Amino acid sequence: MSTNDDDTFENLEVWQDAIELGAKVYELFRGCTDFEFRGQIRSAAASVSNNIAEGYERSSSAEFIRFLDIARGSCGEVRSQAHLAVRVKLLSSEAASALVADAKRLSKRIARLMEVRRKDFG
Repeated sequence: MSTNDDDTFENLEVWQDAIELGAKVYELFRGCTDFEFRGQIRSAAASVSNNIAEGYERSSSAEFIRFLDIARGSCGEVRSQAHLAVRVKLLSSEAASALVADAKRLSKRIARLMEVRRKDFG
């Protein structure tokens, strides 16, 4: 997808926001001793930025859109796990609410980027 050296996924605001979401999840669960849960939510959070990056580096807009869709799915997974973390007392409801809001906001931004890419593609 890149056309020049300045055209990189690192310059995408949605990727930058996804990195922030991932960092937030890593920090929130740093001390969590439920290693299986911690690994799962960290993996989902990292998957958001990784799928944006991977899709961007693919050779077509259709593939980029597909990976953006996967990234949105990972946002949903983070949200679901945040709700579960509250239920099993791994996270406060306040921290979970903030995490859910961040993931929803990011998901909407990814959806808007998908719409733009579809219009450019189609």
